[in-house]
Amino acid sequence: MKTIVAYGEIMGRISMPGFRRIRQCLPGSVDIEFAGAEANVLTSLALFGTPTSFVTALPRNEIADACIASLRAQQVGTQHIRRTDGGRVGLYFVEKGANQRAGTVVYDREGSAVSQTPGEDYDWPAILSEAGWLHLTGITPALSATAARATLLAARTARERGIPVSCDLNFRGKLWRWEPGLSPRDLATREMLALLPWVTHLVGGREDAAEMLGIRPTTPSRADDAPDPDAVLDVARQIHARFPQLEWIAMTQRETVSALHHRWGGFLYDTRAGGAHWSPVSADGRYTPYSITHIVDRVGGGDAFSAGLLRIWTSEGFADPARAVAFATAASCLAHSVEGDANLVTQPEVEALMAGSGSGRLRR
Repeated sequence: MKTIVAYGEIMGRISMPGFRRIRQCLPGSVDIEFAGAEANVLTSLALFGTPTSFVTALPRNEIADACIASLRAQQVGTQHIRRTDGGRVGLYFVEKGANQRAGTVVYDREGSAVSQTPGEDYDWPAILSEAGWLHLTGITPALSATAARATLLAARTARERGIPVSCDLNFRGKLWRWEPGLSPRDLATREMLALLPWVTHLVGGREDAAEMLGIRPTTPSRADDAPDPDAVLDVARQIHARFPQLEWIAMTQRETVSALHHRWGGFLYDTRAGGAHWSPVSADGRYTPYSITHIVDRVGGGDAFSAGLLRIWTSEGFADPARAVAFATAASCLAHSVEGDANLVTQPEVEALMAGSGSGRLRR
């Protein structure tokens, strides 16, 4: 199995203990770890047994040393991380929601090393020489013009070598502020329209497609929050019409009952065959989302979905898209039970949930 490479930013995640608010915890004790969308994907893949390599830039200091050590502890490859004399380790603060109060994320990422490091500073031919896949997100180009150009260079170099490129749209309205005079939505649209022609496998949600690509369902809208199969398929077909080189288009399906109770599912569209696949499905083939009634941590659920897809897409003998979306959806469902960004579950645990073992019964 060839290495999956991902390029992006890893940061310090500062979480408020329990369900306390930021103003309750600062100054005071908080929980700190290292995380970021692309690193989350690779951590999950490494636990599944997939070779991985993370590409980023970090400063030469003790905090970055600890960050790299945390990646190595999860068996994520770090040999292509650039160390810089300038810049900093970015931060973000997480306040969990509860019941009807939404969660909050506050970013402190300006001036991070990866946002200041040009794409030409990474040796992409060497990085990609043993790679079988490149994974990107729409978060890294949101950091700066430099990071946006570096993301585009990575994608173009991979495709010129015949390497598949996946991208999770991941629109972040609090970012995309590096060009004065353009709204985050308009800047994201301009940059992603330049990037996506180099992408072969797209992951996202209906909201991402609307905010970043201006693509919305042409079907009548529903009054509730439940996914509309016709609308989801319509959006996927519109995306494919705009970017005909895409081979697969995947979307998470989240229904929010409250901050701690969500219904969760996944959708995968095979552009070549025109086939639409949903997960989970009941014995009679009906879409029946997982009911997650006590969310431990929802941050990183989409990253777990991407990792599940990549695990199946890069496995020998992949031929069943229904299995791919079932595996990804089960993996990302379990991610809601794990504290922190990274989905620290194993492939047997994911397969057990796929087989119907979702009671949470103690294993002895």
